[in-house]
Amino acid sequence: MASRETDNPSIKLALSGFQAVIEADRFNPGSFQLVVDGTPQSHVHLEDPSQLFFEYIQRIGHVIDEFRDPGKAITAVHLGAGALTLPRYIEDTRPGSRQQVIEIEQDLVDFVREHLPWPKRAAIRVRYGDAREVLGRLPGGLAGTVDLVVVDIFSGARTPAHVTSLEFYRAASALLAPNGVIVVNVADGPGLAFARNQVATLGAAVSTVAVLAETQILKGRRFGNLVLVGSNAELPMDFLPRLLAGGPHPAKAIAGSELKQFVAGAPVMTDATAIPSPPPAKSIFQVKSGS
Repeated sequence: MASRETDNPSIKLALSGFQAVIEADRFNPGSFQLVVDGTPQSHVHLEDPSQLFFEYIQRIGHVIDEFRDPGKAITAVHLGAGALTLPRYIEDTRPGSRQQVIEIEQDLVDFVREHLPWPKRAAIRVRYGDAREVLGRLPGGLAGTVDLVVVDIFSGARTPAHVTSLEFYRAASALLAPNGVIVVNVADGPGLAFARNQVATLGAAVSTVAVLAETQILKGRRFGNLVLVGSNAELPMDFLPRLLAGGPHPAKAIAGSELKQFVAGAPVMTDATAIPSPPPAKSIFQVKSGS
């Protein structure tokens, strides 16, 4: 049931029981933040969807900009909806793109659609259910034709275990066109044990993997987001420098032999061994609703 407290609409999500709140960004007029279970999950600018706020979303945006000719429409599948920040971005920067969005919390999408509507012209289809299960029910014609798969799945502040395994990544990457790209948002803290496992696991499902992140995060010094970029085609040699040039700074990309050193023998996670992502400290990501 949706409600309004002051100017911030909110809803208690039926499936998870989490509280979702939409808050205006008082420092960026026209922008709004979706907060779920106290954790900021999405940030959108309604009038200019090309504005991306979260650092990891900006890095994914650079991948979207660089991996195909500018302005060319693509086919994309998004696992995890939030406030549809990236589907809006793709529609704005690559008009005419065909996009599928998979989200388990239908009332969250309805809530976002009511308060932060996306353009009616956008060819965005939302499918409801668990991402792993819905992957198996997508139209057969999508297999081998998708330019971009984005994996950004969180239940509250953590990624569930069943969408971190080799079996899951194989199912998601099966959608990719021969030169398609899969992008995964991974959250981890000091030591980066979970992130290393995820790099190893994605690398067992696709031919090429690179990692983008803020320098201190890659050094394992603080909690944050790493963007994994995978493909069954070789990533162009000038691809990573172009991604870094767009910021945010300071940042680093690792691939090839350096990536092998980063993984350092981390195990490939299967359905039998997969674990959820570690929880962040509340002082890092969580905010009080209405603050």
